[in-house]
Parts: sequence; C-alpha cells; structure tokens
Amino acid sequence: MRPQNIIEKKRDGKALSDAEIASFIDGVCTGAWEDYQITALVMAMFINGLTTNEQNVITREMLHSGKVMDFSDIDAPKADKHSTGGVGDKTSLIIAPLAASCGIAVPMISGRGLGHTGGTLDKLESIKGYNVNLSTERFRHVVKSCGFAMTGQTESIAPADKKIYALRDATATVPYIPLIVASIMSKKLAEGLDALILDVKTGLGAFMSRFEDSVKLAEALVMTGKEFGVRTEAVITSMDQPLGQFVGNSHEVYECVKILRNEMSETARETLDLSMDLTARMLVLTGLADDASEARNILRAKHESGEALERFRANIALQGGDPSVCDNPEKLIERDLVVLDLRAESGGYVSAIDALKVGEVVVSLGGGRLKASDDIDPCVGYECVAKIGDSVNEGDILGRVSCRTLDQAAQAEAALRKAYSISSSRAESPALIRDSVG
Repeated sequence: MRPQNIIEKKRDGKALSDAEIASFIDGVCTGAWEDYQITALVMAMFINGLTTNEQNVITREMLHSGKVMDFSDIDAPKADKHSTGGVGDKTSLIIAPLAASCGIAVPMISGRGLGHTGGTLDKLESIKGYNVNLSTERFRHVVKSCGFAMTGQTESIAPADKKIYALRDATATVPYIPLIVASIMSKKLAEGLDALILDVKTGLGAFMSRFEDSVKLAEALVMTGKEFGVRTEAVITSMDQPLGQFVGNSHEVYECVKILRNEMSETARETLDLSMDLTARMLVLTGLADDASEARNILRAKHESGEALERFRANIALQGGDPSVCDNPEKLIERDLVVLDLRAESGGYVSAIDALKVGEVVVSLGGGRLKASDDIDPCVGYECVAKIGDSVNEGDILGRVSCRTLDQAAQAEAALRKAYSISSSRAESPALIRDSVG
C-alpha cells in the first residue's frame, strides 16, 4: 500500500483499516516509510482522532513488530506495574522485590526520565555497576533467579513504538491518549504478563494535570489490557507534590533501600503506602490473595522480615551492581556536594508544593534530561523536609538541595521558593489515591 494513500485517508478524517495500519507499522520497521511520512500520519491521527479499533490494532501491530516474551516455563504468575511518571516516583524499586518475595515473577521493562519526571533506569544506574541493558536471555535468567528483572526497551521489544515515539516527541504529538495507550501497552504486553497494575498520575507534576484526562487514560489502558487477555487495573494517584522524601536518582534509591530496611523517615511513608497498595492489587489480580486486606497482611510480613530487601540484594548482584548498598545505603549519597537548606520566610502551614517546579529544578541541576541524548548527574537532588499540611515556623527547613556549585544552589533556592506556598490556615494533605479503574 502506498503511504500517500494511507496518509490522505486519515488526513480526511476517515478510519484506517486493519490492513492499512499493519502496512504502516511494517513500513516503520522496514524503512519503507520515510520519517516525514510517519510524522505526517501521526499528526493526522493526533488531529483527527482514532477509533477504539484503530487504537487496538496499532497496539497489536506495534506489539508484534518485535518479540513477545514467553515465561511459561516459570511456575509463577507474571505481573508488572507501570507508572505514567511523576516527581519522586520511585515505587517500582519497592514493588518489584515485594511482589517477587510473594511468588510473583516481575519482568519489568522500564524507561528513562525525560523532562521533569524521573526514570527507573536512571535511578538503578546510580547503583555502581548496575546493568539495565540486558539481553533477552539474561533478562529471563535474572527473572528466574530472583523473581524480577529491570531492563530497558531493546531493539527486539516493540521496535515500531521506539521509532514512532521518538518522532512523536520531536513533533509535539505525545499527549494523545490512543497513542499513549498503544505506546505503553505494546511494551507491557510484550512481557507476557498475566496481570498489570497501572499507576496513572494526576496533578501539577503529572503529564496529565487534569483529573478528567487521567481518568480517560486509565480507562483506555485498562480496556486495552483486558482486550489482550491481561487482567488489568489502574489507580489514579496524586502528583500535586513530590512523592515521598527525595527527588533525584541516587537519593531516590537511598529512600527505597531505607524503606526496604524498615528504616524510613515519616516523610517517606507515603512512598511505602503507595507501593504497598499497588502491590496488594497485584496479589489480588494474580490470585495470590483473596482481597486487599489479606494481600496487605502478606506484604507487611515480607517487608518486616526483610525478604523483600533480600530479593533486591539478589537482583542488584545478578544485574552487576554493588549489593552492599543494601547494608550501607549511605554509600549511595555522594558527600562532595554543595548542600543548601531552603528555609521558610514566614510561619504557618505548607499549603502547596508545585511538583512540576521541583522536578524542573532537579533537571536544571543535571539530575534529569530535556532531550534523550542528555547526560545526567545521578548524585544531585532535593529532599522534601516539609510536606503539604505541615506546620512551619519562620526559619524552619522546607527542603534541602544537593548540587555541584554555589551558583546552582542559589538559582535552585530562588526557583524552589516559587514552588512553595505558606498560609495561615492548615491545608489538607492531598489524598494519595484519587480513584481506581478495573
């Protein structure tokens, strides 16, 4: 089929046939479609929309453009979790070992940070030696050995998505729900899952700030998962302030190890609470628990006994990292940094923390990337000392910046002041879980 005919049809607002979509995806993979033709069709999709069938067919064709993993030889339910991304969102590092300690195999294909949000792969690479570029064979071996593995998207996993997403990012066509669904689900379905939990963020620090849009995305993701035979549930969670205690790659790993060691600060508790909730839903979907209450009891036991920590230790060793960070998490924090305390200029209650601004500050320090080719500094970061609803006096510490230079510290302080609001009346801390779709 000629690319021009397919582009013309969608340009004119008509639905594409299954065969036309298959021809498009095949052309992406073989090079028969030029980049300008791919972007022309994607822009037509973005402007004129896709039907539910078109969305599902694009997902299916992108899924089968590469390998679909087969873990049938592993005698355990296969499940994973995916987050749409946020600031301080590090729950994968807790969920994977927790779920594995309960008998779930977790083959997790993760991503890197882009823009103001962090990426699981970048966090893991702050552990010395940790390898996130696993071959399919090594990926399978690690899952079979310790119950979970974390790797990036390879050339063999949904390669059509990798090419199309890069072009969408360059042409401002990322924020369209059917294409987001196809991108996420083509990679997750390639993991050969029985169950999938989706954490759809909403609020200031989310890609979709409007609650209504987050609900629509959650519903579309769940519908697609079920369409492909995977038990799927989505949870819509708040991203109006950074999640937990730290933002920044090595700092977030530090927070997770401290949580797994049961040595967390009170500020980090919401990271554990959300991780527990998402993992509990995973246990129910896979049939390892009858209900959420039973699942939470199981998870508390695995957490408190240290079994989840030991799974993480085993995974780090298997993926080439330094497992001693599980015994001494302070090794993750570089000491040769400029540390600046952000102090309250007046007393009252913290009424708002703009998560987007906090994320942007960490990126400006080198802790994130604005384009995929950017290098990152894993050691810089920000500690959220006071959270929404906390009482503060003038001079109290709101947060703590770790960066490389005094100039960076001064610029970060000025930007972070704009992220905080202090009021005379107490504000309620935003509910962590806003809704669920299943």
